[in-house]
Amino acid sequence: MALGISPTISIRDSLSLRFFSKNPSGSLFSYTHRQAHLSFMASAHCNDTQPCSSPSPPSLLVFSGGTAFNGVVEELKKVTTQVAHVLPVSDDGGSTAEIVRVLGGPAVGDIRSRCLRLSDESTSEALAVRRLLGHRLPIDPSDAKLEWYRIVEGEDPLWDCVSRPYRETIRAFLVYFQDQILRRSDESFCFSNGSIGNFFFAGARIFFQSLDAAIFLFSRVSQIPKESLVLPVISTNDRLTLGCELSDGTIIRGQNEISHPTNGRTEQINKDYTSCSALPSRIKRVFYMSSEGSNLLHEVFPSVNPMVLEQLSKVDCVVYAMGSLFTSVCPSLVLQGIGERISSRSIPKVLLLNSTHDRETAGMSASDFVTAITDSLNRTYGAPHKSLNNRPSDYINAILVPRDGQVAVDTDILATQGISHVVSVDSIRDPKAGVIFDPKSLIKALTDFICKIASVPVKHPEALMSSS
Repeated sequence: MALGISPTISIRDSLSLRFFSKNPSGSLFSYTHRQAHLSFMASAHCNDTQPCSSPSPPSLLVFSGGTAFNGVVEELKKVTTQVAHVLPVSDDGGSTAEIVRVLGGPAVGDIRSRCLRLSDESTSEALAVRRLLGHRLPIDPSDAKLEWYRIVEGEDPLWDCVSRPYRETIRAFLVYFQDQILRRSDESFCFSNGSIGNFFFAGARIFFQSLDAAIFLFSRVSQIPKESLVLPVISTNDRLTLGCELSDGTIIRGQNEISHPTNGRTEQINKDYTSCSALPSRIKRVFYMSSEGSNLLHEVFPSVNPMVLEQLSKVDCVVYAMGSLFTSVCPSLVLQGIGERISSRSIPKVLLLNSTHDRETAGMSASDFVTAITDSLNRTYGAPHKSLNNRPSDYINAILVPRDGQVAVDTDILATQGISHVVSVDSIRDPKAGVIFDPKSLIKALTDFICKIASVPVKHPEALMSSS
């Protein structure tokens, strides 16, 4: 099936001519890779030059993965859009795994997921773009491939309501992604359950040779508020592999193998705790492992994204979100500089406690969650000369607990850790996840605590609506 690109010009040249040599009417982008990167950096700093209104909405930095915290993003946006979402890039499951297997590079699934949750929904076109980039192909490989070609050709109904400038921009990077796959003739790419947003993201990252520039492009296409930042904790073009060491000395390689192992790459991931076998012992630590060379058990020490450290220096609150503790939150905490920066700030530092256990946290209490986060930030089990000796209360000073959750809240031990502010928050029952935080109650409890500790005035959604 033809892909609508002249055989006399390369895909990359076609993209360059379309976006970089001129600025046609309605074109969204007309700058080089370096200019895109600088524009991304400038947009991240825009708050420094804008006058503050009164009351100013609080600014937050949230450590999370790409799933659990998504459920409260919409409610949080009603209070503040000044949020830096810090996400890992070590996921090796689902459609991300297939992209990394064939094309290499960091995992972008969690970043794509958060970008979509933050995207604009105010117009029919914005909803159409969100629907397109959030679409997943069928499970059956043959059906998935046929649908993928219809989308790349621009013939699928998903393109309805997407205007020509957006259509050309998005389709160009999907075509470039397809071209990169075809160039790897020794690898057969499986489109089963593939995410169109992941394919677009991967095409942009490879074209720009920059993860930051790809995020900037995706953010603008999906119209994310400019003051909202989606930051990879490690800004890299290389593949990253997460490993963990259990308390019995066992080493497990790969995020998927740690949290929810599967038997095949095309199999849908089931994150239900009861769907996989328990770990032989508790997780002692997580760390990064070499993705290249013969010694794949070799530990490596990637550098933290400087933008994350910069945001940690100026936000009003740090949040450790609910979700997969050791594979979504801790991979961002073990990097050098994170613990140092958080412990130096006298601001609200809030743990959103999980409502249920999963494979990673079986049998853990609230104080065990605190210990795991403290050990990660202190790098307790790493090289002695790089470890810290900070107290748990230097990193966490409040815990929000979902009512009727299964994780035991051992307040006596929490008190010995220096944590006395434990707040029960209303919960709801989700058909798939079980008991979860009620988003509205959670954001109110969080903003109330920020207002109390940091003296940052906060308007709740009800007040915002009544004053409009």
